[in-house]
Amino acid sequence: MVEAQSWTTRRMSNPRLDNTTAIADQAIDIPATPTGDVRNGGLGMYGLGSYFSPNVLTAVIIASWYFSNIGVLLLYKYLLSIYGFRYPIFLTMLHMIACAFYSSIAINFLEVVPRQHILSRKQFLKIFALSAIFCFSVVCGNTSLRYIPISFNQAVGATGPFFTAIFAFVITCKKESAEVYLALLPVVFGIVLASNSEPLFNLFGFLVCVSSTAARALKSVVQGLLLSSDSEKLHSMNLLLYMAPMAAMILLPFTLYIEGNVASVAIEKAKGDPFMVFLLIGNATVAYLVNLTNFLVTKHTSALTLQVLGNAKAAVAACVSVLIFRNPVTVMGIVGFAVTTLGVVLYSEAKKRSKSIQK
Repeated sequence: MVEAQSWTTRRMSNPRLDNTTAIADQAIDIPATPTGDVRNGGLGMYGLGSYFSPNVLTAVIIASWYFSNIGVLLLYKYLLSIYGFRYPIFLTMLHMIACAFYSSIAINFLEVVPRQHILSRKQFLKIFALSAIFCFSVVCGNTSLRYIPISFNQAVGATGPFFTAIFAFVITCKKESAEVYLALLPVVFGIVLASNSEPLFNLFGFLVCVSSTAARALKSVVQGLLLSSDSEKLHSMNLLLYMAPMAAMILLPFTLYIEGNVASVAIEKAKGDPFMVFLLIGNATVAYLVNLTNFLVTKHTSALTLQVLGNAKAAVAACVSVLIFRNPVTVMGIVGFAVTTLGVVLYSEAKKRSKSIQK
């Protein structure tokens, strides 16, 4: 204490330090340390983190991911095939409007992720191009559900890595290792088996489903190419915020031209059956939850976990759809689906090994 007092006495005896001391005393304003929920963001800001342990919270998020991904398929299939509302473009437009609305709330009000802005006209045009590809992919995928069972739809959708490898080579001249390309063979062979033995095979439904899968792969490649610079990269939730309203505007003239008076049909159906309103709103909401839970699974686990869940989701969705819609399946179809899924797993492992070697 003697040393501290003598130091203070010496310091105060220096007139040049008097003003500095006053300024320093005024400037010391330490804010309260934020809680762990606020620092971590995400679900913690809604208070869920204080009610659930991290493991339980992760399990809830993964369950929500499965519910939304499988639920949106079941709802689309029910609306298009069972309920008789055969307007896939209009349904996709509602999907996009809901994504724009919920994304705005999640980012601007709930602050799930920080808001990012479009910085240039060039960046805007790039996002618009991605929106057009996104529209085509979703419309084709939804249309296919009108003609083919969900189980077959998921089998075709599992061939995504095949198209990704092709587009990456054609557009960016990116070559993969021989092991990666060999892993794609069972992906293609499995879908050939499944197609030849599908009892409810429909050529148009098959072609639009393949187109949807190819467009989804094209979007991932083009997105990495167009938004490659650090200044133009957007978080997935922010990208959805901008892509969704653009996609809705792209789809509006198509639904008016191709599907005609779909709005009046929807209103008449809603008047006769209020459950129709619940189906439309529920379908659009669950479609947004697919994107939200994709982000949450990656945030609370890893991108690898999301990839593994995606591989398993196709099989789970196929089983659930067979149980609900009772569509017939064959042993050869099951074998083909299994071979395709195995090929996707082998492809993922080969890609991981290839990246580790490159590093």
